[in-house]
Amino acid sequence: MREVALVGAGMTRFAKHMDKGMKELSREAIEGALKSAGVEADALEAVAVGNAMAGLITGQECIRGQVVLREMGIGGIPVINTENACASAATAFHLAWLYVASGMYDVVLALGMEKLYHEDKKKSFAAIGSAIDVELMQKTLADMKKATQEKGGGAGAGKSRSMFMDFYAEFARSHMRKYGTTKEHYAQIAAKNHTNGSLNPHAQFQTPRSVEDVLASPMIADPLTRMMCSPIGDGAAALVLTSAEKAKEFTTKPVYVKASVLGSGKDHQPGDPGVTERMAKKAYEVAGIGPEDLDVAEVHDASAPAELIIYEELGLCQQGEGGRLIDEGVTALGGKTPVNPSGGLLAKGHPVGATGTAQIAEVFWQLRGEAGKRQVEGAKVGLTENGGGMVRGEAAALAVHILSV
Repeated sequence: MREVALVGAGMTRFAKHMDKGMKELSREAIEGALKSAGVEADALEAVAVGNAMAGLITGQECIRGQVVLREMGIGGIPVINTENACASAATAFHLAWLYVASGMYDVVLALGMEKLYHEDKKKSFAAIGSAIDVELMQKTLADMKKATQEKGGGAGAGKSRSMFMDFYAEFARSHMRKYGTTKEHYAQIAAKNHTNGSLNPHAQFQTPRSVEDVLASPMIADPLTRMMCSPIGDGAAALVLTSAEKAKEFTTKPVYVKASVLGSGKDHQPGDPGVTERMAKKAYEVAGIGPEDLDVAEVHDASAPAELIIYEELGLCQQGEGGRLIDEGVTALGGKTPVNPSGGLLAKGHPVGATGTAQIAEVFWQLRGEAGKRQVEGAKVGLTENGGGMVRGEAAALAVHILSV
């Protein structure tokens, strides 16, 4: 397999873009990526496009990537559409990487795009709620409703908000029972990410927040307040991948893909490694590094407790020590391993089909020293972790990427 390099990235601001469709959003991201790379559109040999919800929100199915790209005059080349819930764009990137690593193509674009906002909010949340085993959905919802009503919240799951917040609330309560984690730990993560987002012009929310702000925001499903939950959003992010050799034609600052790992959840015994831990271990082995070598990470903080649990699953600390990590400032800007300097899903936003490429774009900019006020000083090795959907209590799809300069 050949070494693969990233030479360009482009991204829209994640936001409520009621006046923009996927064509316009994708054009902005693609043109930004091509300009960043110094690559003309006719140099592209293939495109992998990640999208999760267009069929349910807009009715556009089957050929989403071809429809968007043709609007820009890009056609005649292979266009692969990937759908893997919130990991759709990370999956597209994995396929783009494989195209280049295998030697099939030299210049490939990876695009993630999503249009989640709709005049009927129930339609948006119903679409998100389809990313689970729908045959088990009713029993699951009934069980969650009973649990969350006992703890506060619980109303509106799948109608006025994402039902995934009920899953995350139960994970949060379980961690609190087992390890003594507190609401304040989760609030610290949310405050960190919202403050990071205030430094990111691409972020959906750009107001710094305190722990007190987070705790005072409306309760969604105990212990999750609104600011501990990622919002829906619209947006797109694109990346240009080339062989390491060809990258020299475009840039003196390539970022290399040291590992691209994609897997899925599986049935396993309690206490056995879950999908995040398994994929992270594989990525570390492929890249020849350990968690101690990471300078920056972008992870799937669909809720604040999710980020804390991911610390442990990635090996940034021992199981049960996620609270200590945030207390000590390890994952804050200026800490040993800043996590989600972009603001993460909590503040940068979560247009689900665009999230994976947006995470990689952030690490690309960090490693090139182009992240502005949120720059992690001296960053040379970065990781992204992006999960999608849920089956039997863990992510249905999960991708881990490791990049370095």
